[in-house]
Amino acid sequence: MNPMQLSEATLAQARAAVARPGYVRETCRVGWLHFGLGAFHRAHQAYYADRLLEQDPRWAISAVALHSSGVRDALASQDDLYCLVELAETAQLRVIGALREILVAPREQPAVFARLEGPETRLVTLTVTEKGYCLDGDGRLDLEHPDIVHDLRADGEVRSVIGFLAEGLRRRRARGAAPFVVVSCDNLPDNGPTLRAAVAAFAAEHDPALARWIEQEVSFPRTMVDSITPATDANLIARVRAESGLYDAWPVQRERFTQWVIEDVPAARIADWDAVGVTLTRDVSVYDRAKLRVVNGAHSALAYVGLLRGHATVAEAMRDPQLAHYVECLLCEEVAPSLRTSGALDIAVYIEATLERFRNPSIRHQLAQIAWDGSKKLPVRLLPSIVEALSAGRPFARLALALAAWMRFVIGRARAGGELTDPHALRLLALGRACTDVPEQDVARFLGLEDVIPRTLSAVPQFETAVTEAYRMLGASGARLGTERE
Repeated sequence: MNPMQLSEATLAQARAAVARPGYVRETCRVGWLHFGLGAFHRAHQAYYADRLLEQDPRWAISAVALHSSGVRDALASQDDLYCLVELAETAQLRVIGALREILVAPREQPAVFARLEGPETRLVTLTVTEKGYCLDGDGRLDLEHPDIVHDLRADGEVRSVIGFLAEGLRRRRARGAAPFVVVSCDNLPDNGPTLRAAVAAFAAEHDPALARWIEQEVSFPRTMVDSITPATDANLIARVRAESGLYDAWPVQRERFTQWVIEDVPAARIADWDAVGVTLTRDVSVYDRAKLRVVNGAHSALAYVGLLRGHATVAEAMRDPQLAHYVECLLCEEVAPSLRTSGALDIAVYIEATLERFRNPSIRHQLAQIAWDGSKKLPVRLLPSIVEALSAGRPFARLALALAAWMRFVIGRARAGGELTDPHALRLLALGRACTDVPEQDVARFLGLEDVIPRTLSAVPQFETAVTEAYRMLGASGARLGTERE
């Protein structure tokens, strides 16, 4: 080990500006199990755990990597310590000490189940991405998914997080122990109930009584998480070394803004969430819709229109006055009216905070990355706002422009012979190659993608006309925006 590598032994040598754990790690107990050891977990949930540990020693984390041992291997010589860099005009470095154990599931299943079964484990969280839930197109457990088929054979080895949860809960019930609380932190529609249904469906294949117990006794609160978390790269590693005085093999970074909203059900009140900035609310959907339509929707609009205008990152796109004006008008005039709330969330304030986040020059959030998986993102980020605008007779020209820009983006990739990161990549690229720059014909081809744009929307003449006009304008003007300031 490099003598100046971050570890318990060298932590005291970090520069004074580096925030350190405000607790004695050796006195902390593991009460929290997390599946999915990506950067977002280490920058988000582990940050909140770090703050909880300053007042309550029961919330150290045992983190489970479902596949790769890369993070565990990188942090092993660091005693599982790592740096979190909060990106702002003045960056803040914080050493996170909440991880007390890292397990690699394929190699250490007995230890994973020991944690799931142990009474001290009261909270299980997940960041495994949508595909990690093994769901079908209707959002239900896919009983034909290879990992689910494997796990239902009950040969002692588990691959899926659904299998781990079902077996862990089975063991708790067999011992007469109270269940742990399960919190999905992934962008899954209605994530808590969806996960409960998947775990119960898995259990029902062998034990209907266990399935009923899961449905009736186990708490799966809905949740929403938000914080832009760029990937770790060589520049971040070098920056941490220069600013902390210590070498960290795998630091993480995120914007300073961070949000965690958890459904306020009795079982979720197992920690003093309020004290560390977690919002408990009876209606998570208010926050979830706002994030999807404001943050994610504007991101997608920026990505497709911004790429057409030659920009590379969100912050760069926001320095384009015409594009910044377009996004602000899109949010304030076309998205906000669909987000009327009972006062739990001030939408105007939320939009302004979102635009400020997008302007953050310290975040290099690549538009090309945001543009990935458009066929899956647009139906939840943009189309609901369009549907509601149509129903209410409100304008939606800017939303239509974002959808048309996605079509132009796909066609551009197809004609350049480039790759497209999308579940429907092959079909989209073939469609893009077939387009001929006749707006009515090209848009009609895209509107035929019924698993992206439902027939109930594509068949509305007003919708087709608006998208066609936006598509025509983008082709004729080189992505000049019809909503620009003159």
